[in-house]
Amino acid sequence: MSSTRSQENRRQALAGWFFVSPALLGLIIFLVVPIVLALYVSFTNWDGLSNPLGGDVKWVGLHNYQQLLTHDGLTRTTFAGALRNNFWFVLFVVPAQTALALWLAVLVNNKFLKGRSFFRTAFYFPSITSSIAITLVFLFLFQGGGAVNGILNWFGIHGPNWLADSRGVIHVWLSGVGITKPPGWTQHTVMGQSLWDWFSGPSIAMMVIIFLVVWTTSGTFMLMFLAALQNVNEDLYEAGELDGAGSWQRFRYITLPSLRPTLLLVLTLGMIGTWQVFDQIYLTGNNPATRTPAYMSFDQSFQNNHFGVGSAIAFLLFALIMVLTLLQRRILPEEID
Repeated sequence: MSSTRSQENRRQALAGWFFVSPALLGLIIFLVVPIVLALYVSFTNWDGLSNPLGGDVKWVGLHNYQQLLTHDGLTRTTFAGALRNNFWFVLFVVPAQTALALWLAVLVNNKFLKGRSFFRTAFYFPSITSSIAITLVFLFLFQGGGAVNGILNWFGIHGPNWLADSRGVIHVWLSGVGITKPPGWTQHTVMGQSLWDWFSGPSIAMMVIIFLVVWTTSGTFMLMFLAALQNVNEDLYEAGELDGAGSWQRFRYITLPSLRPTLLLVLTLGMIGTWQVFDQIYLTGNNPATRTPAYMSFDQSFQNNHFGVGSAIAFLLFALIMVLTLLQRRILPEEID
């Protein structure tokens, strides 16, 4: 009896592996193998013009990583600038898109709102529109002689050349209050960039990308919050009203705790996505004010034929995202003990 059952279990296991083998084979060929090969390339000087496993490719060990992290030079300075740009991008986009998405979800979830289906569609529409098309529209709007500056001129405001302005918004604000020279302590350098540059804030050009990304991503996260809101027990709100809780108190003590798992999901997805931003940056050109590690990886690989350095950037970015994600989940656990 036990032998028959064992044979049946083996047949079922073989049948299961047979059915999943096409998908598994596809994952191995198109995901695992390229990742392993890219990791190998990050330790070589491969130029993309020959066989990466051939004899012409030289093993350089950690040299590509040292160029990015420890060796003084243009590559490290450029990489540091890309990290700085992306850091401020994440710091501005993730809270803004999360707050906007939550506000839109609460607004659309209001049962007294007329035309809720229309507003759901309208708020979600930018998320399903081609990011390339929307970015091109924004590039035209924010040109020096574009529509945005044209509107500002009506009010007597001379707008900047948005996408060519590399000034950090914190530096602009400091100059507005009379601080134009950096303090002495800010002249210390980290990875070839002075502290004054690290704390410059996002550039004016990057602020355009920030506004664009917040507008186009909030709709997707709105749907996540909306699905979670519709699962909140209405009895909790009724009990809160009976206890005299106002709308803000009900939102703070009932809605937000109920949305904690979804909030963590949105923050995690937002952070991962913003560290990987590429297509909007690509369309702005090789602009130091908006360059990010993802774009630099592409530029080093496909423009400069330094595939080893480009692969090293990709794996450093992967490690950074993993560390920040784990740190975020530790700081914001899914459930409160």
